[in-house]
This record gives sequence, structure tokens and C-alpha cells, in this order.
Amino acid sequence: MSEDNGAVEQRLGRIEDKMDRMADALVAIARFEEKMDAYNEYRQNSWERMNKFSSKLDAIEKACDDNARTVSTINKLFWIITTAAIALMVKAYMF
Repeated sequence: MSEDNGAVEQRLGRIEDKMDRMADALVAIARFEEKMDAYNEYRQNSWERMNKFSSKLDAIEKACDDNARTVSTINKLFWIITTAAIALMVKAYMF
């Protein structure tokens, strides 16, 4: 009977060892899932920030286009006025 009792003890010991290893594996899986959740949250935040930067870049591009048109108009007006002034001076000195 002590042999049966010893075999049962060994068997229970092996079962406990396996259960301990399973518990360790479950803890490792839970940690991995936490890391994946944190990574997914980080990735989502990164996409949101990129989208915000893209919107800001679009607004800056539009402002630059508007400024380029304004500067072009001012440049054309400057040359028209300069040309007209020179033409008036030439006309005044020639006649």
C-alpha cells in the first residue's frame, strides 16, 4: 500500500508541476495580451496624430498658395506702376 501511496504522490506531484507550468504560460499570455493592447493603443494614437498633422499640412499648403497669389499680384502691380512712372518721366522730359 505504501508503494501505491508513493505512486499516487508522484503522479500528483507531476500534475501539480504541469498545472504550475500552465499557470506560468497563462500569465505569460496575459502579459503578452497587455503588451499588444498597449501597442495597438500606441498605433491608434500615432495614426490620429498623423491625420492631424496631415490636416495641418493641408491648411499650410492652402495658406502658401494664397500667399503666392497675393505676392504675384503685388509684384505685377509694382511693375505696372514702375513702368507707368518711367513712361510718365520719359514723356515729361521728351516733350
